[in-house]
Amino acid sequence: MTTKKRRTDPGIEADPYGERASVRARNTMSILGGRFRFESDSKELLALVGAAYAGLPSQLFSSTPKTFRVKLMLTRAPAKFSRRRTARHESPPAMAMLQGAGFLGGATPSSTFVVLSPKERAGLVCVSKEMLRFPYHLRYEVIEFAVFSLACRAQGLVPLHAACVGVDGAGILLMGSSGAGKSTVALQCLLEGFDFLSEDSVFVAPASMRATGTSNFLHVRADSLKWLKPEEQALVRKSPTIERRSGVKKFELDLRRKGLNLAKRPLKIVGVAFLSSRPAGSSPLVRRLSTADTLARLKREQAYGASLPQWRAFSRKLLRLGGVEILRGPRPSASVEALRSLLR
Repeated sequence: MTTKKRRTDPGIEADPYGERASVRARNTMSILGGRFRFESDSKELLALVGAAYAGLPSQLFSSTPKTFRVKLMLTRAPAKFSRRRTARHESPPAMAMLQGAGFLGGATPSSTFVVLSPKERAGLVCVSKEMLRFPYHLRYEVIEFAVFSLACRAQGLVPLHAACVGVDGAGILLMGSSGAGKSTVALQCLLEGFDFLSEDSVFVAPASMRATGTSNFLHVRADSLKWLKPEEQALVRKSPTIERRSGVKKFELDLRRKGLNLAKRPLKIVGVAFLSSRPAGSSPLVRRLSTADTLARLKREQAYGASLPQWRAFSRKLLRLGGVEILRGPRPSASVEALRSLLR
């Protein structure tokens, strides 16, 4: 019986991980207090990075920020494999070797995954061709996951699911359950001249209580447009529509345009406001919260952040600053005026 030898590409044998291949493009950006160097052979992936982070204010914590490396690559196109079957077996796609940002690995062509090393401040993002069909989810769930995780872990930041707006360098955190109106109030603050830090994710340095975020997009539901002027409504309606995995559709308004006040540096947190969907009616719009109530709400709404070692120092300082509840007024502008008074 004779056995056919498997044909092997000599180049692959000599350099199985592609470590000698040159990277075609690099892009360095200031994000979340650090400097990120992205490198990739894929124009599509670098375009997504640019769409997410190009043109953002630097918001650096110091003049010597930490540096990060992120390699983005498309996994190789599936090789045609034999469809000949035995009685019980069909061969699966072979694993492709890959490398980047100091990592070595392997993946099948259909894989999309992220490998991170906060200690080395490095990340490897591998994307399947199929995932390119979903640019919003790829940017939001894959690339942003890598950037946010590295920036948070390597700099000891507290990650918060919150919005943040400010005046004259002072910032206030906006928290609340889904439907409480964080995006609506944040948009109204932005249109009324507040410094805008972030709509959805805020990262705070516990020692200084300075916060950073990505002020790239703001996601607006169609039912929030009724509070806007006609020209503002037209601006939002021109924006692309994204769909969350929950099925909720929102306009994705790109904030990197002239005339909008994006926070140029980290904001100093001076308090936290919990937005409520409960109408104020005849009750006062703003209610001061006790320390115990503020802490309980923080832990309930920030379960992940509360599990991290740096949470204790952060929560102590935030509790000293105090928390308030803002009930829903007749218009979002009422909440904006309440926030302006708190920031004063």
